[in-house]
Amino acid sequence: MKHLSYGLTLLCSLAIGAAQADTITDWNETARAVMKAANVGGNPASRTLAMVHVAMSDAVNSVQNRYTRYVATIPFVPDASAEAAASASARHVLVQLYPNQKALIEESFTVALKSIPEGAPKSSGLALGEQVAAAVQADRSNDGTHAPDTYRPFTSPGVWVPTTPPIFAQYAQAKPWVLKSADQFRPAPPPALTSALYARDYNETKSLGGMRSEARTEAQSASVKFWTQANLPDSWQQAARQLSAAKGLTLADKARLFALLNMGVANTFITDWDAKFTYNYWRPVTAIRNGDKDDNEGTERDAGWTPLNATPMHPEYPSQAAIICGVAVAVLEALVGPDPQIPITVTDFVDPNLKLDFPSIRTMAKQQSDVRVWGGIHFRNSLEVGEEMGRKIGAYLVANAVKPVS
Repeated sequence: MKHLSYGLTLLCSLAIGAAQADTITDWNETARAVMKAANVGGNPASRTLAMVHVAMSDAVNSVQNRYTRYVATIPFVPDASAEAAASASARHVLVQLYPNQKALIEESFTVALKSIPEGAPKSSGLALGEQVAAAVQADRSNDGTHAPDTYRPFTSPGVWVPTTPPIFAQYAQAKPWVLKSADQFRPAPPPALTSALYARDYNETKSLGGMRSEARTEAQSASVKFWTQANLPDSWQQAARQLSAAKGLTLADKARLFALLNMGVANTFITDWDAKFTYNYWRPVTAIRNGDKDDNEGTERDAGWTPLNATPMHPEYPSQAAIICGVAVAVLEALVGPDPQIPITVTDFVDPNLKLDFPSIRTMAKQQSDVRVWGGIHFRNSLEVGEEMGRKIGAYLVANAVKPVS
């Protein structure tokens, strides 16, 4: 895959574009561009998007009062401009988190304000947005999601032993969005190494996921290469933008959709690490190279087996990619309708010339899960359990946050 370097000019074009969509999706693009420029991904990126979109949702609903707010202590200002409030809140969060990207952020802010008439509503909206963003930022200031990453490899059959302090293990102690605790939807333990289910999954990944696999098709290999760690979560931002445009959602409805989606995705970096470091389940590369140590007659060892994908440096069970898929599908379908047959085009996060088309979000989610087996880094059961876990998280968020005001 060809990787391109981007300068400030191109990043600004991504952020503000030639054809403005609307306040919510424009700032979603800006946040994406800011983090690309700052080389930020993973948990920090998900945290940023959640903060930006929760702040915008709270700002819009501090004016329009259509949905409940995450931080409900700010007085309502019904005469303010909701668009100005949303833009000011997004700008505030991004500048506070990424001060080195202030030029890009201010350029987007200037463009966003051009279409808002001067006057009291605009001034009130700007002040309101700043106030709301500060409240959201204060709420997340000690959420426990800041630390360097450190790992070491597996040391015994079935068990991953991290160094201390492992960042992902620390995430398990972090403050989730809306959920009562990180372990609220912790799944049951993974299959025993002696079980038939484990043998099934072992052999599927061994056959399809190896570097020299003869069972995997060229199309499957291409899909594995496309779904990088950057493209997996970013694809759901793109899907949300396209679905909300196709459905013609209002400002408040879009703010709600993106707030719930990004709280859900951010939660996967907390809830999944709770489960992963509770069970410490080994990755396929270690399992298959030690197939003679699992006491399972259905698993034949391959000491030289290597996965097509580089193995992530944290435990296998459950799959975070699948949890993200489950969360995203649950939230999006709850807000735009079940199994919407709306085509989605996903553009590579680094190379805009690389694209994949899908007839629906469910088909996209299915491929995102499958590639974890085709790439040799997950077992099928972890994907199935992860997707169900994500659906539960998404359903809980929809039922308990940013709810319609009766």
